[in-house]
Amino acid sequence: MTIPGTAKLVPVALAAALATGCATVPGEPDPRDPLEGMNRSVYQFNDTVDRAVFRPVAQAYQAVLPVPVRDCITNFFGNLGDVWSAANSFLQGRAPQGINTVGRVLMNSTLGVFGCFDPASSVGVPKVPNDFGTTLGVWGLAPGPYLVLPFFGPSTVRDGAGRIVDVYGGVVDHIDNVRVRNSLWGLGLLNDRSRLLDAGELLDDVALDPYSFVRDAYLQRRRNQIRGAEGESDLPDYSLPDYGDDPK
Repeated sequence: MTIPGTAKLVPVALAAALATGCATVPGEPDPRDPLEGMNRSVYQFNDTVDRAVFRPVAQAYQAVLPVPVRDCITNFFGNLGDVWSAANSFLQGRAPQGINTVGRVLMNSTLGVFGCFDPASSVGVPKVPNDFGTTLGVWGLAPGPYLVLPFFGPSTVRDGAGRIVDVYGGVVDHIDNVRVRNSLWGLGLLNDRSRLLDAGELLDDVALDPYSFVRDAYLQRRRNQIRGAEGESDLPDYSLPDYGDDPK
């Protein structure tokens, strides 16, 4: 899912972050993160914007909407995301996984009332978040250097390229009605951010170096997704929603 006009904002935001200079890199450099100085500057920029704008709006959203409504919204967008996840499973040669995900979409779209509920998970059909960056990894493309993208957060060179394809694979992106499409974009992004509120507070409380924690969590999660090791990592994804249960 993408923000309307974000492609134009990213170069401006990156320039603004770099204008402040590269942040100091503590300790020994991580070979996975040769651009750490630049990445830390972009991370600081994202964090500043988030604390000033996105986090307060997400907190208001969470305060206004009751949990059942947020669960319905989460499940609805998760069901839409499963369509692209299924396509990527087939592209990766994981046909059983793709068939199961198609089954999830059919069950949740019908018995789940257009995805508002998630009966598929209740009967043991697992959710497998998937995207084209994962597909490129399964095909053998190396991740390349770790990157922090303005507004989007943690990524790699490979995953950043995969995002371009993901734009064309998303169901919402193909809605012709601009007002409806933009409204769904905004609602989905707001819901995603609200679901990370608890993880963000935990990060502030326990991480000595939040940047390194997010980087390691992201890279571990992506590695597990490419290996097909479902459930190996309990670390949250700070960039892409997994549409699990809404935090209570």
